[in-house]
Amino acid sequence: MSYQAEKISGNQARIDFIVTPEAFEGAMQQAYLKNRGRINVPGFRKGKAPRKLIETMYGESVFYDDAFDQLFPDLYDEAVEKEDLFPVDQPDVKVEQIGSGKELKFSATVYVKPEVALGKYMGLKGTRHLHPVPEEEIDHRISHDVEKVTVSEEVKDRALEEGDTADIDFEGSVDGVPFEGGKGQGHKLKLGSGSFIPGFEEQVAGMKVGETKTITVTFPAEYHEESLAGREAQFEVKVNAATHEVKPALDDDFAQDVSEHKTFADYRAAVVRELEEHRDRQAENHLEDSLVQQAVDAADCDIPEAMVRRQTDRLMQNMEMQMLYQGIRLEDYLKYTNSTQEDLRDRFRQDALTGVKTELVLDAIAKAENVEPTQEEVDAEIARRAREMGRDEGKYREGLSEQQLENYRELARTRKTIDLIKGHAEISVHEGEHEEGIDAQEVLEKALDAVEESEAPKAKKPAKKAVKKDADKSEPAKKPAAKKKETKPKEG
Repeated sequence: MSYQAEKISGNQARIDFIVTPEAFEGAMQQAYLKNRGRINVPGFRKGKAPRKLIETMYGESVFYDDAFDQLFPDLYDEAVEKEDLFPVDQPDVKVEQIGSGKELKFSATVYVKPEVALGKYMGLKGTRHLHPVPEEEIDHRISHDVEKVTVSEEVKDRALEEGDTADIDFEGSVDGVPFEGGKGQGHKLKLGSGSFIPGFEEQVAGMKVGETKTITVTFPAEYHEESLAGREAQFEVKVNAATHEVKPALDDDFAQDVSEHKTFADYRAAVVRELEEHRDRQAENHLEDSLVQQAVDAADCDIPEAMVRRQTDRLMQNMEMQMLYQGIRLEDYLKYTNSTQEDLRDRFRQDALTGVKTELVLDAIAKAENVEPTQEEVDAEIARRAREMGRDEGKYREGLSEQQLENYRELARTRKTIDLIKGHAEISVHEGEHEEGIDAQEVLEKALDAVEESEAPKAKKPAKKAVKKDADKSEPAKKPAAKKKETKPKEG
């Protein structure tokens, strides 16, 4: 076998193959042995008819397809590996000459990982935004701990107030006639929640436990039940019981209940430090986002549609997994939003394109700068992931496949590449807002998806933007099945 490969564009390659008559004859014989048992020849039992007789009856081409399929995968894989090509789609195969005693000639045209023309990626300018942690954010964080130790107590000797939760029975009617869905027993209603018709909760407020009252309300003019829209209704309401929340005082006792700190001042200071550390991580993430965005914008490459399509598929799959985790089927979501899968694909396409280009650019920078992670850096990524999953690092590492270990190596390489870009950037510090760009952290996490694919099925982390969503990093199709267009071979 001989072949000749050439790049016919920045993202497409063509390989022309020539197979010797002897090699093709061997494949034809294998095709005959494989198929003779299902070919009917008068006067012979199945599987006993000579090859020449079958070819005389049905034509020599009866074995062409199987003979070709015998040869193609290994020939194609060998050429791809030797030429250091990275196919991203199935090849388009055209047979130019085929026949007994002749050389088999065919070509395979395939989209490959495109060449990237890098722009500026060193000496970029970025800003680290370190705004003070606002009081509202501190209070909001403390409120979560407050909820942990908040208790409910029965309301006894007073009228109900906003914020109380009442256990009520009710029955509604319009013009004295009860209507469907207007009756409930033991219903828990938090006053002030706005979960009932406007005016209902306000009239329950002021009632006492054990009291019965007729409440008059008017349904909204636009109501899902048209027969009730804009109608005045009466509800007979009885309060069976009620509770109210008792929140703790923000004092030293509270601090000791929810933390290891002995005073509220120390507890609050720890909360502020926690929020500042989170702010610093976010600031670093956004700085990296901005720098990666600049490097991607400065680069140019012709991305094959197949890569965008595959990335879009991953984003769609991730979305469906997230919805299933929340108990929502994709079909129901499409129905509720009056949209189609094609509508979703259109929405995801730009994110997919951005994600693919980002991976390609970071990979090209890594190659240009000879970035390779050390084993310690790869180990650090594995350890970080094990901690995130709450797994023992040693046992987690033992269960990793070769492909998963390679994915972690790529993750460490990507992280090191982003650190290189950041290390050569001009960085200023500013206390202000930031603009979002590519999410570099999602780029770093993206390789983890491939690791997760071989773990027990579970919902994936929501993708913030396109860069994440699937994880084989648009890997080349290593062993594609022969995919041929219908062509008429030259037999003469």
